[in-house]
Amino acid sequence: MFRNSFCSCRRCSCFGSSRGCGGFSSCRGSLLGRSSISGGLGLRSRKNSSGKGQNRNNSRHFEIHRILHLYTLIIAIFYIWAMKLNIIAAETAKVNDNKAYALFFVKESIQFSKVLSAKGESQVESVLKGIKEGPFEDLEFLEIDGCNTFFVDAAKERGLSALDHLRMAAYRLAQKAMKRQVPCVSLFLVDAADEQFKAILHGLYYADYKFDAYKSKQKENFQVTFEIVAGDRAAAFKKITEEVAVEQKAITLARNLINTSASDLYPAAFVEDAKTIAKYTPGLSIKVRNMKQLEKEGFMGHVTVGKGSSHEPHMITLSYDGTKFTAGKSAGKFSSAKSAKRTSRDHLVIVGKGLTFDTGGLCLKPAKSMPEMISDMSGAATALAAIQAIATLKLPIRVSAVCCLAENAIGNKSVLPGDIFKAKNGKTVMVDNTDAEGRLVLSDGLAEAGLIGATHIVDLATLTGAMVRALGYAVTGFFSNDDDLALKVINCGEACCEKFWSMPLEEEYADALKDKFADLKNTGSDAGAISAALFLQEFVPENTAWAHWDIAGTAFVTKKWKYTEYGATGFGVQTLIELAREMGQSE
Repeated sequence: MFRNSFCSCRRCSCFGSSRGCGGFSSCRGSLLGRSSISGGLGLRSRKNSSGKGQNRNNSRHFEIHRILHLYTLIIAIFYIWAMKLNIIAAETAKVNDNKAYALFFVKESIQFSKVLSAKGESQVESVLKGIKEGPFEDLEFLEIDGCNTFFVDAAKERGLSALDHLRMAAYRLAQKAMKRQVPCVSLFLVDAADEQFKAILHGLYYADYKFDAYKSKQKENFQVTFEIVAGDRAAAFKKITEEVAVEQKAITLARNLINTSASDLYPAAFVEDAKTIAKYTPGLSIKVRNMKQLEKEGFMGHVTVGKGSSHEPHMITLSYDGTKFTAGKSAGKFSSAKSAKRTSRDHLVIVGKGLTFDTGGLCLKPAKSMPEMISDMSGAATALAAIQAIATLKLPIRVSAVCCLAENAIGNKSVLPGDIFKAKNGKTVMVDNTDAEGRLVLSDGLAEAGLIGATHIVDLATLTGAMVRALGYAVTGFFSNDDDLALKVINCGEACCEKFWSMPLEEEYADALKDKFADLKNTGSDAGAISAALFLQEFVPENTAWAHWDIAGTAFVTKKWKYTEYGATGFGVQTLIELAREMGQSE
C-alpha cells in the first residue's frame, strides 16, 4: 500500500518543485504513501491544540484510528500531473497508431482543425451529419484522412457559456483518451483565442483529478500527452499554460483539503498546512492566533463556537503585497509590463469560514446531513488556495486571507442557546441557534480585515441551506454593498466559468435580527440567506467595499456536476484569482 515518495518526511513541503524536499531539516520522519493527486499520504496522530495525544474513546481505538485513517497530504502544489502537455509551433511527428487527433465541433461546424484533404472534409461532413441524425455520437472515434480522430461536441450541455462548453468538451475528451489509453492526442488550436485555449486547458486538467487517498487500492490515471499545435502563438500559449497550471494546482489544493476527513483536518492541522504553504511560497507571510490570543484580543466569535471542542479554534491571517514586485527579474516568469506601473492602494482581503466540522452544536444537525459537514471549511480552504496562487503568480496587488477555524462540537463547555457574547467590534450577540455558527466566526474575520486595512473584502462561506434551496448547486448567490465590486465578481466569475447571482440586502428583514437583551441575535425569522448576510453586514468595517459569497450549494456536491464526480468542486478559487488580477490591472 505504501511506497517511498520523493523524501522520507512526514508531510512533503516542497511547493513549486518536482524534486522533493531534498532533506529539509523542518521535515519530520514518518511513513509516506501515495495518492493519485493529493501528493501522498502521511500518518498523523490526532492531537489537541496543546500538542497532547487525544483519545476519544480508549487507547486501543485510538491506535486503530491512527493507523487506518490516513491523513491526506494536501500538497497539490507538489503534485506531478499524470497528463502532459506539449506545445509546438507545427506538427513534426508522423502519423502512427499511438497518436490520435481531436476535432471540436458545434452542431455541424468544426471549431478548430488542421487542414483536411477534400476527402477528409467530406468524411467530417458525413460524420457530423451522422452525429446529428444518428448513428454517431459525441466522442466518436473514427479514421479521418488516415488518422484516428475524436469528434468532440463543444456545445453538448445545457445552460453553459461558450467557454464552459469548451471546458466540458476538453474534460470529456481527456477522460475518453485515458479510458481508451491513447498515448497522444493532438489538438490544432492555431485559430483559438487566448480565453478559448485557457478553457480547454482547464478542462484537460479537471479530468486528471481523483481523490482516492483513503482507498486501500489506488489506480494511476493512464498518462496521456496532449500535443497542442499553436503556430506562431506557441510562446503565448506556453505562458498561458504556466498560469493555468498554477490555478489548477490551487484548485486541487482546495479540493483535497475539503475532501479530507474531519478527524484528520481539525483547526490545528489546518494551521500546520497553512504554515507550510506560507513557508514555501515566496512573498507570503502568516500570523496565527490560538484560543488564548483570540480571547485576549476580543475575537469572541471563534471562542464562542469552538470552546465545546477538544480542538481549539484558531484564526490565520496570510498576507501578500504584490505592489513590491516590478516587471523584470524580480517578478519572475509571471511578471508583466503593467506590474511596473501599479500604484493602486487597493487591499483585497479574503475571509473564509473554516468550520473543520459542524455538528450543529447543541442544536444538533440531522444525521443524514452530517457527513457532508467535512466541507464546512470550504471558505477557508478556498481563501488559502487562492492567496497561494495569487502570490505564486506575483499579481501586482496587496491581498490578505483570513481563515476562521473552529470545530463546532458538543462538549461540557459548548455554547448554550441564549448565551450572549461581545464581538470584536463591540456589538453584543445572543446565540439563538448554535447551528448558525459560521457567521459568528466570520464576524471576527471581518473585524480582522478592518484592522489590517482592507479596502475590499470578499467573505465566502458554506453558510445557509436557504441559498441551496434558492439557487441549487450550479449558481452562487452573493450580496454586496458596492455595485462596482459586485459587477467585478460577476464578470470575473463569467471569465472563469463560475456563475454568480446578485442577491438583495433587503433591509426589511433587518429588524428580525434585533434581540431583547443583546444588540443582535444570530438568526432572523425569514429569508435565511438574506438574514445571514444582513447579520454579517453589521461587522463590515465602515467605508469598505464588501461582498459575501454563500457557497453552500456550489462548494461540495453529492452527485456528478460538470467536472466533479462527487465532493469538493474548488468553486471560487479561480474567480478570486481573476478578481485579484483584474484589480491589479486597474489604474
